[in-house]
Amino acid sequence: MELTLPLLVVCLAWQDTCAEPQTAGYCSPTDAKEQGDSVLLNWSHDISCKGILSLFLCSGRLHLLEICRNFFTPMSRKKLTGFGSLFPKQPKGRKTMAGEVAPQQSDTLLPWRQHQSANGLRRQKRDWVIPPINVPENSRGPFPQQLVRIRSDKDKEIHIRYSITGVGADQPPMEVFSIDPVSGRMYVTRPMDREERASYHLRAHAVDMNGNKVENPIDLYIYVIDMNDNRPEFINQVYNGSVDEGSKPGTYVMTVTANDADDSTTANGMVRYRIVTQTPQSPSQNMFTINSETGDIVTVAAGLDREKVQQYIVIVQATDMEGNLNYGLSNTATAIITVTDVNDNPPEFTTSTYSGEVPENRVEVVVANLTVMDRDQPHSPNWNAIYRIISGDPSGHFTIRTDPVTNEGMVTVVKAVDYEMNRAFMLTVMVSNQAPLASGIQMSFQSTAGVTISVTDVNEAPYFPTNHKLIRLEEGVPTGTVLTTFSAVDPDRFMQQAVRYSKLSDPANWLNINATNGQITTAAVLDRESDYIKNNVYEATFLAADNGIPPASGTGTLQIYLIDINDNAPELLPKEAQICEKPNLNVINITAADADIDPNVGPFVFELPSVPSAVRKNWTITRLNGDYAQLSLRVMYLEAGVYDVPIIVTDSGNPPLYNTSVIKVKVCPCDENGDCTTIGAVAAAGLGTGAIIAILICIIILLTMVLLFVVWMKRREKERHTKQLLIDPEDDVRDNILKYDEEGGGEEDQDYDLSQLQQPETMDHVLNKTPGVRRVDERPIGAEPQYPIRPVIPHPGDIGDFINEGLRAADNDPTAPPYDSLLVFDYEGSGSTAGSVSSLNSSSSGDQDYDYLNDWGPRFKKLADMYGGGEED
Repeated sequence: MELTLPLLVVCLAWQDTCAEPQTAGYCSPTDAKEQGDSVLLNWSHDISCKGILSLFLCSGRLHLLEICRNFFTPMSRKKLTGFGSLFPKQPKGRKTMAGEVAPQQSDTLLPWRQHQSANGLRRQKRDWVIPPINVPENSRGPFPQQLVRIRSDKDKEIHIRYSITGVGADQPPMEVFSIDPVSGRMYVTRPMDREERASYHLRAHAVDMNGNKVENPIDLYIYVIDMNDNRPEFINQVYNGSVDEGSKPGTYVMTVTANDADDSTTANGMVRYRIVTQTPQSPSQNMFTINSETGDIVTVAAGLDREKVQQYIVIVQATDMEGNLNYGLSNTATAIITVTDVNDNPPEFTTSTYSGEVPENRVEVVVANLTVMDRDQPHSPNWNAIYRIISGDPSGHFTIRTDPVTNEGMVTVVKAVDYEMNRAFMLTVMVSNQAPLASGIQMSFQSTAGVTISVTDVNEAPYFPTNHKLIRLEEGVPTGTVLTTFSAVDPDRFMQQAVRYSKLSDPANWLNINATNGQITTAAVLDRESDYIKNNVYEATFLAADNGIPPASGTGTLQIYLIDINDNAPELLPKEAQICEKPNLNVINITAADADIDPNVGPFVFELPSVPSAVRKNWTITRLNGDYAQLSLRVMYLEAGVYDVPIIVTDSGNPPLYNTSVIKVKVCPCDENGDCTTIGAVAAAGLGTGAIIAILICIIILLTMVLLFVVWMKRREKERHTKQLLIDPEDDVRDNILKYDEEGGGEEDQDYDLSQLQQPETMDHVLNKTPGVRRVDERPIGAEPQYPIRPVIPHPGDIGDFINEGLRAADNDPTAPPYDSLLVFDYEGSGSTAGSVSSLNSSSSGDQDYDYLNDWGPRFKKLADMYGGGEED
């Protein structure tokens, strides 16, 4: 970046003071630009000089300005490869002699020099590009340490104040850099950390004493030079990787990564990797290698075998300074490499032949266990065994299941075997793994074996060849009719056994079976319309048992399909109906129901009997279709009432059956819609007007009685709440004073038992009562007083307080009765040791003072007068 400040003097220094620059008579980069030449190399860091160089062309000559740590000096005239000679620019009117040192200028560099043309006009030349300031991190000071000095040539005319702004000055982090406002010297105040911040961009300002800008701000770039102060750090301290056994050299395993906080563009941050140790060192001590730059770990030797070594532990070291162990910093991490299993070991049977035994007609029975050996990783697809039967079981009676824990093969019966058909099986089985064998691995001849299974004979149950057996016959066959022979077969051909039959289920008890030959006969008439018939089929179950040891039995079901015959006459429906007393208003639809089935049911024939003659006189039947007809009045008016109308119903069976059914018809007066009225319906039921009125009166009387009873109960409940005693007289142990509505009589008229007011002789019923104020019939128990004790020395008002405290205690006693009673304030025992009051000794000295009685209130005024004023008299 170029700046347009008028004049700025910059002096780079690594120490507190800046040396005298030796630049007099030399061309500057600004001069080179003004003369149309190019700056070829502008302000770069050179390791050999440990300062700053500026390489530029001026007047067709190549110039190199060297700014070392403590001074500025142009390099000597010499040949530079690729650039030509360096020639200093001589001042006008003067030649420099050989060996002469250029005259020194001041300790500042003026990049904003002002020039004046011949005609007196002033022009401003192009600004210098201020080179970056490099500061090494972790400097030990002392601080503050001078970095650069900023000076304007106008400070000869006016007083100038210098300041800097930007991150590190007046922005966080604050006060990393400071500047002397008078001299313009800028300092760093503390050690720098490149990993915390690598560069700073500041702006230098020059103002007068009034704060007016004197020069345009100039940019200052400060770079923190990296030092190798950070070790490489692995992302993980432990890395886990895996590689298949038998892998070829060069197989990728895993990658480890370490990061260095130092500058990655310098050797300080360039990390290199190497393997320090490998455990175990089998079959070779160098089974793996690592890419020094990427950290990729690969196999370098063959011979990985999981069955021998399952895991390797490799210590990896990361070193910066491009892996220089003498100057670089190092760190280590652990790489755990697991050798994964491949199916390079086929399963093998532990023996070539196996044997087992199974009873006939049994399924899900394990008859033999096949054991195998596999050196691959247990419970993995390379180890899990799969068994197959390759010959000896064409009907599929057996299968082999694998035990997931032991990997054994369990030969299991899945289809029952019959001793009479096969007495033994010779199976050939093969075992393999879930995963295919690795490339180049062949199956072992021990992967096949033979299994011999013997079948044992058991007593098998007889069975009915036809089960369920179905026969057809008409219902109603007579008792004792032979229906069929339902016999069973005993599958045990090599055993001479007899089979006997019995009934197991005969819901209607209609059948019998011959115990020897299984002949079925009827024990009752079979009725198709019975509740035991479902869909015209009657079902019975029979048992066939042999005499083996132990006995075995089988069941068979006989189904009898009953063919319907016309053995049920039709029934008229409905049984009751109602009709208006006048014809042509409504009719009664009638039909019939027949328990038989087609063709022994409808169409039906409905007709009225000829006897009695009144039936056909009053009623008539009109046929609607084969199943329905209408019953209606023949006469113009029929008196209301209930009539039994007989009707003959005939079905269509062969031969047909008929039935005379009676329908109860209620004839009643009807409204204009043809519906029976309520009164008419009652009249039709046979009740007269008087009976109806009597019923209504009874209902009203019943409701009135219920209402009166409810009112009486409510009144009684109210009186009970208002007049009941606080304590039921039956529960009160004392006599009570009863109030009568009279004023006569006295105590002699009432015989009270005053003994209830005295102390009771027995105390058993109050022994367990809690302390407190007690009823009159209770005696205090225990040494503690129940009420306040009077003080020995009388005190004014203590008698009143004593009484009031006792009253409060009585009012708050939860055990006290809810009525007034005699309360015991101070119980003194049942008797006295003194014979009489006269036996008490009293003082006759007369010196006792009774004046305190005057302080006890009006209740004790009389005593005060009697005792307190006796001496004055």
